[in-house]
Amino acid sequence: MALQWFPGHMHKALKEIKESLSQVDILIEVLDARIPFSSENPEIAKIRGDKPCIKILNKYDLADPEITARWQESLEKERGVKTITTSSDNPGNSKQLMQLIRSICSHKDGQAKVIKAMITGIPNVGKSTLINILADRIIAKTGNEPAVTKSQQRINLGSGIILFDTPGVLWPKLENPHSIYRLASSGAVKNTAMEYDDVGFFAADYLIKAYPDVLKERYKLDELPDTEIEFLEAAAKSRGAIMAGGRVNLHKICEILLKELQSGKLGRITLETPEMLVAEQIEIEEAAKKKAEAKAKRKQKFKTGSLTPDKKDRKEKREEKREEQSRRMKKSK
Repeated sequence: MALQWFPGHMHKALKEIKESLSQVDILIEVLDARIPFSSENPEIAKIRGDKPCIKILNKYDLADPEITARWQESLEKERGVKTITTSSDNPGNSKQLMQLIRSICSHKDGQAKVIKAMITGIPNVGKSTLINILADRIIAKTGNEPAVTKSQQRINLGSGIILFDTPGVLWPKLENPHSIYRLASSGAVKNTAMEYDDVGFFAADYLIKAYPDVLKERYKLDELPDTEIEFLEAAAKSRGAIMAGGRVNLHKICEILLKELQSGKLGRITLETPEMLVAEQIEIEEAAKKKAEAKAKRKQKFKTGSLTPDKKDRKEKREEKREEQSRRMKKSK
């Protein structure tokens, strides 16, 4: 699936983030606890430098807690990074963020200058809801669709902390093809930018392998099929996603599966693990190497491939003649 969703307002927002980052003391990046890697903007990592960063694994109540703990350990290996989990059903835990900000920026205690923090995150990661909890009032517009926040704003959280809120942005090129599907599966992109069938097949394939018991219970199946198409057909019959003539409505059952995954009706599910990403990174590097080698071969073939043996021979003779003329000119000087 080719998914490239980087509208003009995202390009503008990313540029503003880069310009404002030098003014803040600490960066807060909100991640989706179900896809910590895929929801982490690589453009932010490039421009952060040595600035301290708190990575919030939001929607923790929807994610597999054991895998989330492994992700926290993995993320905190990066210099200057601390992690915290939050969810809309646990606002008290969100308040701990304020204490963590003060702890990291403790060198400013006793000074008149306030702590300036910038908060970033991909669309639909729950950033606006988190801001409203921190501010204890409705500041940011929320919604279950991506790209609700359109422009940067400053919010006084009290206790000497000013928060720079930024629009949710993706990045121009998604290199990991698996991440594209995970973003779509989690609802990080608008429905118009994805095909339910395509993403539904990806989600079904992963869930069969990672959470087989969840699928059996949710869709009332005695046995779980081995393939995604067989599972979707069985689930469609269980849910009545059948068209005229008894044909399975794959689009409908994929839509049901994705909505139940995104809402948490399937249970606490995480779509990627640190170990998976290590293996995928190796695959990406090998694919990039093969692509570069193929490109080099095409380039070389373009230079010489169109020459017949006779033309190639004449070309070599012309080059030899030019070299001989060049040697004579040097001797005559």
